Amino acid sequence: MFQRMNYFNPRLLLLILIIAILGAFIGTAGNRNVSAITDNVYEDLRVFTDVITHLQKDYVEETENRTLIYGAIKGMLDTLDPHSSFMRPEVYREMQMETTGKFEGLGIVIEKREGLLTVVSPIEDTPAFKAGIQSGDHIIKVNGEPTKNISLNEAAMKMRGPKGTKVTITITREEFAKPKDITLVRDVIPLRSVRYEVLEKGIGYVRISQFNEQTASDFQEALQKLNVLNKDPLKGLIVDLRNNPGGLLNQAVKVADKFIASGIIVSIEGRNKEQKMKFTAHRNGTLENYPLVVLVNGGSASGSEILAGALKDHGRALILGTQTFGKGSVQTIFPLKDGSGLKLTTARYYTPSGGSIQAMGITPNIIVPYSEVSEPKLEEKPQHLMEKDLERHLEEMEQEKKEKEPKEREKKALDSQLERAVQILRSWEIFQQFSLKK
Repeated sequence: MFQRMNYFNPRLLLLILIIAILGAFIGTAGNRNVSAITDNVYEDLRVFTDVITHLQKDYVEETENRTLIYGAIKGMLDTLDPHSSFMRPEVYREMQMETTGKFEGLGIVIEKREGLLTVVSPIEDTPAFKAGIQSGDHIIKVNGEPTKNISLNEAAMKMRGPKGTKVTITITREEFAKPKDITLVRDVIPLRSVRYEVLEKGIGYVRISQFNEQTASDFQEALQKLNVLNKDPLKGLIVDLRNNPGGLLNQAVKVADKFIASGIIVSIEGRNKEQKMKFTAHRNGTLENYPLVVLVNGGSASGSEILAGALKDHGRALILGTQTFGKGSVQTIFPLKDGSGLKLTTARYYTPSGGSIQAMGITPNIIVPYSEVSEPKLEEKPQHLMEKDLERHLEEMEQEKKEKEPKEREKKALDSQLERAVQILRSWEIFQQFSLKK
């Protein structure tokens, strides 16, 4: 004898689903005829409830209702783009902590590309960053378990964990002959998004590693402190967005607004009216129009692409580096009644000129591949006969020459892209001085 198990009524579920879907459809469609839609919805949902009925009555083991429903929702979203996903309550809570509090893990921003778990960028000063994880790396295993058929949220949960615990990820990279295992120790992921320093007299440097709730205010504070450190107003600024995976849209817009006096910063286009909007700049609070260079690379995504694209289209900054990641879609988070969440792609970003960022990215004005810059060895410096090497050279002239020589930079640029940006700002100042003399 088969024992009948307690289960919810599939017919009741079917009725509830039809009412909910029709209500949503009528709310957006107005008075349009929905009879044909009703028939199609009913037929499709009847198949769904039939499957649940068979699972409850005939499956070899007892099933849990919530597991079935969550699995069905996940399956629906898996047919959409890789950014849309369903978050169980515990995953939704973790997601909220990323922009409002602290969390523990490896510090990797990930994406699904062509079914592969792909690194957008490592977060600065995290275990992943220190281990040399790079944008574009493919994570094919986490603790020996393949990542091919798991969602982004599931992958993130596997890599997060208490500080001090270990996790092994297996990555592939173009230059690797075979996959490589890297064991990392989880740590608290810092949410400080802005760092700054004076590279040399008159040239400031601000690094934005992500856009969280404090980024715009921290950026403003960094600029004020740079002016104090420089002892004079800045003559040029470098904004480093390399390996910045994005974050909060409003923070990226606020930073752009500091440099753009008027016009569109970014446009959002979705299916519904409420998903179509334009963010514009305000003249009030616009900073001084000093030369600006923005550094980007393949790890610059989403919010950082919005900022770079706006500054480029308005001609306010020179964009330098390599092609950006190309994430130009908008995800909206919908909280659900049981504490879970729905992350759904609802629109696309467009730059002020109307260009799409999605899968295209931002092309720099000047392409400069990344490489580390090492100090030249002493013996490699060219040996030229100088005035001071001549016998009986004039001491007074030498002293005057020394006084006129510019002071050597206190800090050296550590990579080719940053070094090139500094050279451009130096040249910019020289040309300005030349023009004034005319």
